[in-house]
Amino acid sequence: MQANRLITSVAALLVLAGCAGQRSQEPAPRKPAEVRAEIVRLLPAKTVDRQGWATDIYAAFAAQDIYPSTQNLCSVLAVTEQESTFQVDPSVPGLGKIAREEIDRRAATAHIPGLLVSGALRLNSPTGKTYNDRLNAARSEKQLSAIFDDFIGMVPMGKTLFGGFNPVHTGGPMQVSIDFAEQHAKGYPYPVDGSIRHEVFTRRGGMYFGIAHLLGYPVSYQQPLYRFADFNAGWYASRNAAFQNAVSRASGITLALDGDLVRHDSIMPGTTELAVRSLGKRLDMRNPTIRDQLEKGNSLAFEDTTLYQRVFELAEQAEGRTLPRAVLPGIVLKSPKITRKLTTAWFAKRVDERYQRCMTRAGKL
Repeated sequence: MQANRLITSVAALLVLAGCAGQRSQEPAPRKPAEVRAEIVRLLPAKTVDRQGWATDIYAAFAAQDIYPSTQNLCSVLAVTEQESTFQVDPSVPGLGKIAREEIDRRAATAHIPGLLVSGALRLNSPTGKTYNDRLNAARSEKQLSAIFDDFIGMVPMGKTLFGGFNPVHTGGPMQVSIDFAEQHAKGYPYPVDGSIRHEVFTRRGGMYFGIAHLLGYPVSYQQPLYRFADFNAGWYASRNAAFQNAVSRASGITLALDGDLVRHDSIMPGTTELAVRSLGKRLDMRNPTIRDQLEKGNSLAFEDTTLYQRVFELAEQAEGRTLPRAVLPGIVLKSPKITRKLTTAWFAKRVDERYQRCMTRAGKL
């Protein structure tokens, strides 16, 4: 009996020790003033209105219950510096020309004569200026978005060309996707000024949705570098690119490491799904099961699937070594604003350089 009591006591102590260890791993709460002061210190030297930036950044963290660790703060600051150098509505060189080319491209697709387009652009807009004059004067995406909103709403041809959808897809100091913001607007802590689109072009809205896109999902990455890549390529793109790499090693089929596991624009399987199907017998999985588990590729739960685990087992057996669980996606960036060949890997590495400098300023490296 005494031995049993001793064993029970030791077991209880071990459980308590384990609980204490778990509690010690939880981050200590930080006071709002402390976080805002750290943001002010970490902002690049030439940032204007440092207190204003600190207020909006801290509010975004608090509203989304994201822990404002120095690493998370530096991650946000690095992306913002890369995307806009802390300008709420950054200017884009040649934006009017880019916009006119987009209008002409859509007109040609819709078989609308150029003379008709030019005539529509000479009409006066709600501001009293012609659409053409406003396009020529546009310097930022916020201005351009407002022009397209007016053009779509006031000119019949606007609906023909754009179908009610403004072609300006990103905005604000973190250049976050407006579609993403509209899909994640629940819980937005501010009164909406007109629309979520308009909010993205403000500092408070741009930072709120940008931080949600960068940090608002769980990952198992060991380095922020892969979050930076995901910010550019989409949630879990780096994890999925590593999975595609494993599929390629196991099957011998070369795949583009773009992070896209299934096709959503067709009922036909894409290249990654076909490559996984070729492993079906070795995986002991049927095609419908493969498809079901691939569709979990937009969540952390994909890593717990039988498919994910068996593919890595096969690939590592074939390679005789452990394969990475995160890979920078091999995506070439395409946009009228981009005038040279850039990739997601380039973007992630540039942001990571800024992140490392921020962490050095914070005394963490």
